[in-house]
Amino acid sequence: MESLNLIELQQRVSQLRLEGKYKETIEACFILQEKGYAANDYKSILTALINKAAAYYNIGEIEEAFHCMDKHLEYCVDHGDAADQLNGYNILFLLHEHNKDYIKAKSTLQKAMKLGLSLGKYNIVSNAYSNYSSVLATEELFEEALIHAKKGLEMAKKQEPRTPILEFRVKLNLANAYIGLNDMAQASSLVDALRLDPILDSFIREKTQVADLYGRYLIKEKRYMEAYDALTIAKELAESYQDKNLLKGILEKRCSICELMEDVHLGFKAQKDYIAILDDLRQQEITMTAMRLEVKHDLAGMERRANQDYLTGLYNRSYIETTANEMLEKAYITGEKISCIALDLDNLKGLNDTYGHMFGDEVIKEVAHACQKLIRSGDLMGRFGGDEFAIILNDITMEQTRKKAEQLMEAVSELTIMKNGNLIPVTVSLGVADNHDGQVTSFTALFHEADIALYQAKRGGKNRIHMIQ
Repeated sequence: MESLNLIELQQRVSQLRLEGKYKETIEACFILQEKGYAANDYKSILTALINKAAAYYNIGEIEEAFHCMDKHLEYCVDHGDAADQLNGYNILFLLHEHNKDYIKAKSTLQKAMKLGLSLGKYNIVSNAYSNYSSVLATEELFEEALIHAKKGLEMAKKQEPRTPILEFRVKLNLANAYIGLNDMAQASSLVDALRLDPILDSFIREKTQVADLYGRYLIKEKRYMEAYDALTIAKELAESYQDKNLLKGILEKRCSICELMEDVHLGFKAQKDYIAILDDLRQQEITMTAMRLEVKHDLAGMERRANQDYLTGLYNRSYIETTANEMLEKAYITGEKISCIALDLDNLKGLNDTYGHMFGDEVIKEVAHACQKLIRSGDLMGRFGGDEFAIILNDITMEQTRKKAEQLMEAVSELTIMKNGNLIPVTVSLGVADNHDGQVTSFTALFHEADIALYQAKRGGKNRIHMIQ
C-alpha cells in the first residue's frame, strides 16, 4: 500500500469502508493522512478523516469517531469543496443520531439530499434517504419510512456505475418498514432474497444486519425460538468485528424473546450476555461520550462549520436558502418587509485571467469580509456561488435597503488590494428586491427577482445598484 499514490489511496480507503473492512480502513487512512500532510494535499486529509470517522463509528469507538469528525469539519471550512461539505452533513447526521436528536438528524439528512442531488452524488443521496427511513422506523413512522426507503432505492439505481451493496443497504430499510407495517408477505419475500444474496460473503456488517432483520421478522411471526437462533447468529457476527452498538440492540431483542417464551433458563443466559455488553460499554464510557463531546468538541460549533462556505467563512447557499425560507414564511403571516441584495464582483474573470484563480479567491474573501462588517446581527449574508453573494435583510424598507446597498458598494470600492506592487481596483454590482409585504414566500422567488435586478445593473455599466420596486 505504501507504493500507492494519493489518488489510489483515496480510492482504496473508500473501497475498504464500502466493503465493511473497518480495521483495514483505519490503517489505510492513517497512511493516507500522513501522506496528505507531507504533500499538503487537503483532499487526501479530508478523505482520510471522513473514512476513519465512519470506520471508528461502525466498530463502536465513538470518541475516536467524533474526534475525526471534528477535524474533518475544521479542515472543511478552509480547504473543502461542496463534496466535502456534503460529507460533513453525513457526519452531523451520525452525531445527532447518536444523541437521539432525531429532529436535527432528519434536518441534516434533508440538506444532504438537496446538496447531493445538485452534485449528482446519487450514492450519498441514496444513503441519506436510507438513513432517513431508519430514523422514521425508530420513531415508528413506518408508512413514511417505506416511502423514503423506496426513494433511496430509486436513487441507488441512478448511481453509475451501479453499486450492488448500495441497493442492498436500502433494501434492508425497505424490509424493516414492511415488518413495521405488518406487511408480512412483502417482508418475507424481501428478507428471503436478502438472506440468499451472495453479496453477504463480502460484507460482514450487512450479514449481521440481515440476521438481525430476520430475527425481527420471526418475532412478528411469533416464531420465537427461530428468532432467538437468528439473533444468536447476529450476535456472533457482531462480536467477530466488535460492533458493540449493533450488538447491544441484538442482545436486547434476545432478552425480550425469552420473556415472550417465558423461558427462565434461556432468559438467564441471554441476560448474562446483555449485562456483559453493558459492562463493556460502561467501561469505555460510550454511553457518556456524546454529552462529554458536546462540550469537548463543541457540537454547536461543528454544526455551524457545516453551514459555512468553505472559502469565505460566510453562510453557504444551503443554509441561506433554508433560513430565508423560514423568515419569508413568517413574514407572510406578519406582513414584515424583507429585502434581498444580490451582489456580484465586476470583472472577476479578467482578474483570474491576469493574476490567477488563487488571487481571484483572495479578492472574493476580501469582498466578503468587507461586506460582512456592515451586516446587522439579525440579517443574513452568504455566498450563493462563485463571486455572487446573497444578503437577506429583516424588517427593512426598500429605501433603507438602497442605503445599505450603497454602503456595501462603497466598502468594496475602498478596499486596498495589492498585486505585484500595484493597487487593484475592485467594484461590485448589486440587485435589490423585496418580498412585497409578505407575498413572496420563498428564497428562490425572492433571489430570482434580485438576480434580475443584478443583471440590469451589469447591463447598465456595472459598479451600480438596480432596484425592482
